[in-house]
Amino acid sequence: MPTLHRSTALAAAGTAVLALALTACGGSDGSGGGAKDEGAAKPAATVAAQPSKDASAPSGSAATTAVKSGGTTVTKTATAKQAATKSGGSKDTDSYAYTHPCAGGQVTVRVTRRAATQRVIEVRNTGASACGLSYYPAVDLGSATSADQSHNIKPLVPGGLGGPPAYALHAGRTAYAVIDLDPSGATTGTAPGIDEMNVLANGDHMPNAETRNFPLGSGAKVLKPKLGLYSATVAQAVASMQQADTRS
Repeated sequence: MPTLHRSTALAAAGTAVLALALTACGGSDGSGGGAKDEGAAKPAATVAAQPSKDASAPSGSAATTAVKSGGTTVTKTATAKQAATKSGGSKDTDSYAYTHPCAGGQVTVRVTRRAATQRVIEVRNTGASACGLSYYPAVDLGSATSADQSHNIKPLVPGGLGGPPAYALHAGRTAYAVIDLDPSGATTGTAPGIDEMNVLANGDHMPNAETRNFPLGSGAKVLKPKLGLYSATVAQAVASMQQADTRS
Protein backbone atom coordinates (compact mmCIF):
# COMPACT_ATOMS: atom_id res chain seq x y z
CA MET A 1 0.00 0.00 0.00
CA PRO A 2 2.74 2.54 0.69
CA THR A 3 4.20 1.66 -2.73
CA LEU A 4 0.87 2.33 -4.42
CA HIS A 5 0.68 5.78 -2.86
CA ARG A 6 4.20 6.62 -4.00
CA SER A 7 3.37 5.71 -7.65
CA THR A 8 0.21 7.75 -7.55
CA ALA A 9 2.11 10.75 -6.32
CA LEU A 10 4.71 10.37 -9.04
CA ALA A 11 2.01 10.08 -11.68
CA ALA A 12 0.30 13.21 -10.42
CA ALA A 13 3.58 15.10 -10.50
CA GLY A 14 4.24 13.92 -14.07
CA THR A 15 0.79 15.08 -15.14
CA ALA A 16 1.41 18.55 -13.73
CA VAL A 17 4.75 18.86 -15.55
CA LEU A 18 3.13 17.78 -18.82
CA ALA A 19 0.32 20.29 -18.40
CA LEU A 20 2.83 23.06 -17.74
CA ALA A 21 4.78 22.15 -20.91
CA LEU A 22 1.61 22.18 -23.04
CA THR A 23 0.71 25.61 -21.68
CA ALA A 24 4.11 26.98 -22.69
CA CYS A 25 3.78 25.55 -26.22
CA GLY A 26 0.35 27.08 -26.62
CA GLY A 27 1.77 30.57 -25.97
CA SER A 28 4.42 30.25 -28.69
CA ASP A 29 2.10 29.25 -31.55
CA GLY A 30 -0.14 32.30 -31.36
CA SER A 31 -3.07 30.53 -29.66
CA GLY A 32 -2.58 32.28 -26.38
CA GLY A 33 -0.14 34.17 -24.19
CA GLY A 34 1.20 37.72 -24.18
CA ALA A 35 3.37 37.31 -27.36
CA LYS A 36 0.39 36.77 -29.70
CA ASP A 37 0.28 40.20 -31.48
CA GLU A 38 4.01 40.49 -32.04
CA GLY A 39 4.14 37.00 -33.49
CA ALA A 40 1.23 37.69 -35.88
CA ALA A 41 2.87 40.83 -37.35
CA LYS A 42 5.78 38.90 -38.81
CA PRO A 43 3.76 36.63 -41.14
CA ALA A 44 1.68 39.64 -42.26
CA ALA A 45 4.79 41.61 -43.20
CA THR A 46 6.12 38.65 -45.16
CA VAL A 47 2.91 38.37 -47.21
CA ALA A 48 2.80 42.08 -47.93
CA ALA A 49 6.37 42.07 -49.21
CA GLN A 50 5.72 39.33 -51.77
CA PRO A 51 4.36 41.59 -54.59
CA SER A 52 7.63 43.52 -54.69
CA LYS A 53 9.43 40.27 -55.59
CA ASP A 54 7.04 39.43 -58.40
CA ALA A 55 8.84 39.40 -61.77
CA SER A 56 5.96 41.36 -63.28
CA ALA A 57 6.67 44.39 -61.08
CA PRO A 58 9.51 46.61 -62.42
CA SER A 59 12.38 47.41 -60.13
CA GLY A 60 11.84 50.70 -58.35
CA SER A 61 8.16 50.75 -59.30
CA ALA A 62 5.46 52.44 -57.26
CA ALA A 63 4.29 49.00 -56.08
CA THR A 64 7.73 48.20 -54.66
CA THR A 65 7.88 51.56 -52.94
CA ALA A 66 4.45 50.95 -51.45
CA VAL A 67 5.68 47.85 -49.69
CA LYS A 68 8.93 49.37 -48.52
CA SER A 69 7.90 52.88 -47.63
CA GLY A 70 4.16 53.13 -47.21
CA GLY A 71 1.35 54.97 -49.00
CA THR A 72 2.64 58.51 -48.46
CA THR A 73 5.95 57.81 -50.15
CA VAL A 74 4.16 56.08 -53.01
CA THR A 75 2.21 59.26 -53.73
CA LYS A 76 5.40 61.29 -53.85
CA THR A 77 7.09 58.74 -56.09
CA ALA A 78 4.18 58.69 -58.54
CA THR A 79 4.08 62.47 -58.68
CA ALA A 80 7.81 62.65 -59.34
CA LYS A 81 7.56 60.10 -62.13
CA GLN A 82 4.64 61.94 -63.72
CA ALA A 83 6.60 65.20 -63.63
CA ALA A 84 9.62 63.51 -65.18
CA THR A 85 7.50 62.01 -67.92
CA LYS A 86 5.90 65.34 -68.67
CA SER A 87 9.24 67.12 -68.77
CA GLY A 88 10.89 64.44 -70.89
CA GLY A 89 8.02 64.48 -73.38
CA SER A 90 7.74 68.24 -73.73
CA LYS A 91 7.38 69.55 -77.27
CA ASP A 92 8.24 73.15 -76.44
CA THR A 93 12.02 72.80 -76.37
CA ASP A 94 14.90 73.82 -78.60
CA SER A 95 15.73 70.19 -79.41
CA TYR A 96 12.14 69.56 -80.50
CA ALA A 97 12.14 72.70 -82.66
CA TYR A 98 15.34 71.70 -84.41
CA THR A 99 13.74 68.49 -85.64
CA HIS A 100 10.29 69.94 -86.39
CA PRO A 101 10.36 72.82 -88.92
CA CYS A 102 7.68 75.49 -88.70
CA ALA A 103 4.81 74.93 -91.11
CA GLY A 104 2.65 77.61 -92.65
CA GLY A 105 -0.38 76.73 -90.53
CA GLN A 106 1.61 77.04 -87.31
CA VAL A 107 2.85 80.61 -87.72
CA THR A 108 1.53 84.02 -88.64
CA VAL A 109 3.56 86.64 -90.51
CA ARG A 110 3.20 90.37 -90.01
CA VAL A 111 5.19 93.35 -91.32
CA THR A 112 5.32 96.76 -89.67
CA ARG A 113 7.21 99.96 -90.42
CA ARG A 114 10.00 100.90 -88.01
CA ALA A 115 11.58 103.86 -89.82
CA ALA A 116 11.39 105.47 -93.24
CA THR A 117 13.30 102.63 -94.90
CA GLN A 118 13.07 99.86 -92.32
CA ARG A 119 10.46 97.14 -91.94
CA VAL A 120 10.04 94.64 -89.10
CA ILE A 121 9.03 91.11 -90.04
CA GLU A 122 7.25 89.37 -87.16
CA VAL A 123 6.74 85.61 -87.19
CA ARG A 124 4.61 84.30 -84.34
CA ASN A 125 4.19 80.67 -83.34
CA THR A 126 0.47 80.11 -82.72
CA GLY A 127 0.84 76.37 -82.14
CA ALA A 128 1.23 74.40 -78.90
CA SER A 129 4.76 73.16 -79.63
CA ALA A 130 8.07 74.68 -80.64
CA CYS A 131 9.17 74.67 -84.28
CA GLY A 132 12.28 75.55 -86.23
CA LEU A 133 12.77 78.52 -88.55
CA SER A 134 15.57 79.19 -91.02
CA TYR A 135 18.21 81.71 -89.92
CA TYR A 136 16.25 84.50 -91.59
CA PRO A 137 13.10 84.76 -93.71
CA ALA A 138 13.37 84.39 -97.47
CA VAL A 139 12.68 87.90 -98.76
CA ASP A 140 12.63 89.52 -102.18
CA LEU A 141 11.44 92.91 -103.39
CA GLY A 142 9.61 93.58 -106.66
CA SER A 143 6.57 94.93 -108.40
CA ALA A 144 3.12 93.72 -107.40
CA THR A 145 1.92 94.00 -111.02
CA SER A 146 4.82 92.20 -112.67
CA ALA A 147 4.24 88.66 -113.87
CA ASP A 148 7.97 88.02 -113.93
CA GLN A 149 9.41 87.90 -110.44
CA SER A 150 12.76 86.39 -111.44
CA HIS A 151 14.50 89.75 -111.36
CA ASN A 152 13.29 90.74 -107.91
CA ILE A 153 15.89 92.21 -105.60
CA LYS A 154 17.17 90.07 -102.71
CA PRO A 155 18.74 91.68 -99.64
CA LEU A 156 22.19 91.08 -98.18
CA VAL A 157 22.27 88.88 -95.06
CA PRO A 158 24.88 88.21 -92.36
CA GLY A 159 27.56 85.78 -93.55
CA GLY A 160 29.55 83.07 -91.83
CA LEU A 161 26.53 81.04 -90.78
CA GLY A 162 26.77 77.33 -90.04
CA GLY A 163 24.33 74.68 -91.07
CA PRO A 164 20.99 74.00 -89.43
CA PRO A 165 19.54 73.92 -86.81
CA ALA A 166 18.82 77.60 -87.04
CA TYR A 167 16.23 79.49 -84.96
CA ALA A 168 14.01 77.72 -82.40
CA LEU A 169 10.62 79.42 -82.10
CA HIS A 170 8.78 78.40 -78.94
CA ALA A 171 5.01 78.19 -78.62
CA GLY A 172 3.38 81.60 -78.27
CA ARG A 173 6.64 83.45 -79.03
CA THR A 174 7.51 85.87 -81.82
CA ALA A 175 10.70 86.02 -83.86
CA TYR A 176 11.77 89.34 -85.37
CA ALA A 177 13.80 90.12 -88.48
CA VAL A 178 14.51 93.65 -89.69
CA ILE A 179 15.12 94.71 -93.28
CA ASP A 180 16.44 98.10 -94.34
CA LEU A 181 15.35 98.84 -97.90
CA ASP A 182 17.87 101.63 -98.37
CA PRO A 183 20.59 101.57 -95.67
CA SER A 184 22.54 104.41 -97.30
CA GLY A 185 19.53 106.72 -97.33
CA ALA A 186 20.16 107.54 -101.00
CA THR A 187 17.43 109.33 -102.90
CA THR A 188 18.91 108.71 -106.34
CA GLY A 189 19.98 105.51 -108.02
CA THR A 190 17.30 103.50 -106.26
CA ALA A 191 15.51 100.64 -108.03
CA PRO A 192 12.38 101.84 -109.86
CA GLY A 193 8.95 100.24 -109.57
CA ILE A 194 9.53 98.39 -106.30
CA ASP A 195 6.31 98.42 -104.27
CA GLU A 196 6.00 94.95 -102.72
CA MET A 197 7.92 92.71 -100.35
CA ASN A 198 7.49 88.93 -100.52
CA VAL A 199 8.20 86.96 -97.34
CA LEU A 200 8.54 83.22 -96.82
CA ALA A 201 8.90 82.71 -93.07
CA ASN A 202 10.82 79.43 -93.27
CA GLY A 203 12.78 79.46 -96.49
CA ASP A 204 14.48 76.15 -95.69
CA HIS A 205 11.33 74.04 -95.46
CA MET A 206 8.16 75.88 -96.50
CA PRO A 207 6.93 75.65 -100.10
CA ASN A 208 6.75 78.84 -102.17
CA ALA A 209 2.97 78.69 -101.88
CA GLU A 210 3.38 79.85 -98.27
CA THR A 211 4.94 83.16 -99.40
CA ARG A 212 3.15 86.25 -98.10
CA ASN A 213 3.04 89.56 -99.99
CA PHE A 214 3.24 92.95 -98.27
CA PRO A 215 2.85 96.31 -100.01
CA LEU A 216 5.61 98.86 -99.53
CA GLY A 217 3.62 101.76 -100.91
CA SER A 218 4.42 103.86 -103.96
CA GLY A 219 7.68 105.77 -103.93
CA ALA A 220 9.52 103.23 -101.77
CA LYS A 221 13.28 103.70 -102.00
CA VAL A 222 15.17 100.45 -102.49
CA LEU A 223 18.95 100.31 -102.88
CA LYS A 224 21.21 97.50 -101.65
CA PRO A 225 18.79 96.36 -98.93
CA LYS A 226 20.01 94.52 -95.84
CA LEU A 227 18.22 91.83 -93.85
CA GLY A 228 19.16 90.54 -90.38
CA LEU A 229 18.75 87.19 -88.69
CA TYR A 230 15.72 86.16 -86.70
CA SER A 231 16.07 87.49 -83.16
CA ALA A 232 14.14 87.54 -79.90
CA THR A 233 13.86 91.36 -79.90
CA VAL A 234 13.66 94.11 -82.50
CA ALA A 235 16.83 95.73 -81.14
CA GLN A 236 18.79 92.51 -81.67
CA ALA A 237 17.30 92.15 -85.15
CA VAL A 238 18.44 95.67 -86.05
CA ALA A 239 21.96 94.96 -84.82
CA SER A 240 22.03 91.78 -86.91
CA MET A 241 20.77 93.60 -90.01
CA GLN A 242 23.64 96.07 -89.77
CA GLN A 243 26.08 93.15 -90.11
CA ALA A 244 24.57 91.94 -93.39
CA ASP A 245 27.29 91.55 -96.02
CA THR A 246 26.46 88.42 -98.01
CA ARG A 247 24.01 87.81 -100.86
CA SER A 248 21.01 85.78 -99.79
